[in-house]
Amino acid sequence: MEDTLSPHTVNTAKELKPPVTEVGVIGWMKANLFNGWFNSALTLLVLYLLWLTVPPLINWALIESSWFSSGDQCKAGEGACWSVVTANIRFILFGFYPHELQWRPLLAVVILVSLLFYSQNRNHWKKSLFYSWLIGLFTMGLLLKGGLFGLDVVETSKWGGLPLTLLLSVFGLTAAYPIGIMLALGRQSKMPVIKSFSVVYIELIRGVPLISLLFMSSVVFPLFLPEGVSINNILRAQVAIILFTAAYIAEVVRGGLQGVGKGQYEAADSLGLNYFQTMRLIILPQALKIVIPPSVSVLISAFKDTSLVVIIALYDLLKTTQTTLSDPQWMGYSAEAYIFVALIYFVCCFSMSNYSRRLERELDTSL
Repeated sequence: MEDTLSPHTVNTAKELKPPVTEVGVIGWMKANLFNGWFNSALTLLVLYLLWLTVPPLINWALIESSWFSSGDQCKAGEGACWSVVTANIRFILFGFYPHELQWRPLLAVVILVSLLFYSQNRNHWKKSLFYSWLIGLFTMGLLLKGGLFGLDVVETSKWGGLPLTLLLSVFGLTAAYPIGIMLALGRQSKMPVIKSFSVVYIELIRGVPLISLLFMSSVVFPLFLPEGVSINNILRAQVAIILFTAAYIAEVVRGGLQGVGKGQYEAADSLGLNYFQTMRLIILPQALKIVIPPSVSVLISAFKDTSLVVIIALYDLLKTTQTTLSDPQWMGYSAEAYIFVALIYFVCCFSMSNYSRRLERELDTSL
């Protein structure tokens, strides 16, 4: 039986609707932008500043900009010279890698990004994913280095640009996280030797900047090697980044371990679980979930810090950009070049942050 409303009831319902100024866009603006005289004045001031800055910025970056011109043609214009990026895009992205072989690092980057994109879905965290990463890593190494299946050998001294940046960051962060977890567990261990080693390592590494470790790996460490023995510069920088990031991850994870209640340990003991089962099945899953936000902050900082390898003459993305700007034809257009590099770093960091928020929602058990 369908309910029917009388005309009087309908008119009454219309009369009870909230006023237009309290709902929708107008209501939101009134509640957030014009709520009181101070907020209203601040909103008007911000709008005035945006009016002064945004139109000239759009005019410089888009309307009067140059995209596919020479350096001399850019000097004749008044807008941004994005030609410094388009004309040197291959060198900025791939450095001194042989021009005719640059499809290989490009394919390696595509494989790496595809694996990262596929791995972000927790439903794919199976054994097949592990084997996919093994095959992918072998393929990427083969593409970059060569030497098999008719691929020409390319020395690591010619690796650079975006592939090198992703190599140092992705593998550095991936290796640093489990090492940091072990250091955090070691710092809370009841065995004096392991606890002392973990404490000394963490405090020593956190007490010096990353730039010092990079200098030591590049300049000091080779002095202790036997004559005729050398280790690749990229590998030394990679180890320094891993050791540095692991110390910070260790302190973050230690905070998560302290945040787990003692009742969890007692429950594990009542079930007859040993130390390794307790940590793997009960304590670490809770601790790592607690420290997702600070862990991601450390990883994002470490990702941006990989640009410091520029000081030890590794041609990462930042170094190839600086080399491009040393060309007299493109001098004076550093703003455009660095904006391009900043966008790449922003996309990577924003993707990490966005994934961490999604992972927090998926692991949230409070709902």
